[in-house]
Amino acid sequence: MSSDHPGHPGGHQPYPRPYLEPAANPTWIGRVQPGNYQPAPGNPGGLPQQTWAAPPVSRGRRSPGTLPLLVAGAILVFGSLLLVVPFLLGNTGITGFVIGFIASLLPLSVVLLTVRLIDRWEPEPNRLLWFAFTWGAAVSIAGTLLIQPLFALAAPTTSEEAFTYFMATVQAPIVEEFTKSLGLLLLILGARKYFDGPVDGVVFAFTIAAGFAFTENILYFGREIASSSEPGTDLVRIFILRGVMSPFAHAIFTGTTGLIMGFAARRWHSGYAVLAFAIGLLPAMFLHNRWNSMGQDFLLDYFVVQVPIFLIAALGIIFLRLAEGKLTRQRLLEYARAGWFTPAEVEMLATSQGRRQAVRWAASRGRAAQMRAFIKGATALAFTRQRILSGRDVPVHQQDELDHLRAIPELRAAVLH
Repeated sequence: MSSDHPGHPGGHQPYPRPYLEPAANPTWIGRVQPGNYQPAPGNPGGLPQQTWAAPPVSRGRRSPGTLPLLVAGAILVFGSLLLVVPFLLGNTGITGFVIGFIASLLPLSVVLLTVRLIDRWEPEPNRLLWFAFTWGAAVSIAGTLLIQPLFALAAPTTSEEAFTYFMATVQAPIVEEFTKSLGLLLLILGARKYFDGPVDGVVFAFTIAAGFAFTENILYFGREIASSSEPGTDLVRIFILRGVMSPFAHAIFTGTTGLIMGFAARRWHSGYAVLAFAIGLLPAMFLHNRWNSMGQDFLLDYFVVQVPIFLIAALGIIFLRLAEGKLTRQRLLEYARAGWFTPAEVEMLATSQGRRQAVRWAASRGRAAQMRAFIKGATALAFTRQRILSGRDVPVHQQDELDHLRAIPELRAAVLH
């Protein structure tokens, strides 16, 4: 068998060499194998000048595959609340519960605001974020309450101090990280269309951890009100410890699992997901253990160990966000070469500064919402292409790609009118 292929003199190569466009791998965050690469679909209509207005197209991307996940999650949350709420009220009383709930909103807001900032580039569906939050706030707490007694049976009983130390440094890291990260495993298996990579893993993990810490803070804050002889003083003390000094503790623990599972999501296979779940638990449990093991030298360990860990995590997230931007730019450049965007549009859509300037310009024309829809649609298109090039559920994502490409001219027209 022989065939003539450009660049292969003599035509004796039986199969064409897989083509990989130069710069197709702008970062390590989304490597593309040559065999998976394919050119972007061409725009048969080119880039016509839009002279008419069209409303932003909202093509719901809710995959039918996520419905069982959401229904099962709602059932689990409802059942978990039947266990968690009486447990909280029994430990805090009504007054302690109300005060603890209100006090817990502040650290929760800080973490969720951070999640929003991380997730701004390519936002996850709100329904999945709600699933993650309620999993952490209810299901993982209920799971911990159910598994905890098994570890209590294995805990040393020589003294109350030994028992408490075992439960804090062995039981809590193992059980809490397992129950929290189980939500991540369900998300990557049941909503893999939206679990694209390490940034998504961090976003979902932080959201689950925020929910868990919220409920746990209600318990800790409310219990000080209910049981302390100086409730005001003790509440301030524990609020500083948990709400000021460590609002991101659970987020960083579980975030390591989400990060590892996010890398596994880049090369989709259910076996990779389960393996990444098991591997990702190890650093999460270790970090949790180190935090709970801090004793008399708490402040020294806090500033020498925990603060640097937090700073490293923050820098890592910034680095991941920059990598997302580079990946978005490369994928949109491929669509630009196929006739869907102008080079100027790509520069506008693929940089934070370009997006801000575009929204300001559109706002001056009363089109800020339309510009945000255009940016969101283009970003979703870029990440859909990344899923195609990674070889994940290619036929499904090719249909999504066509839907996004049909919407792009209408979204652009809504901005320019």
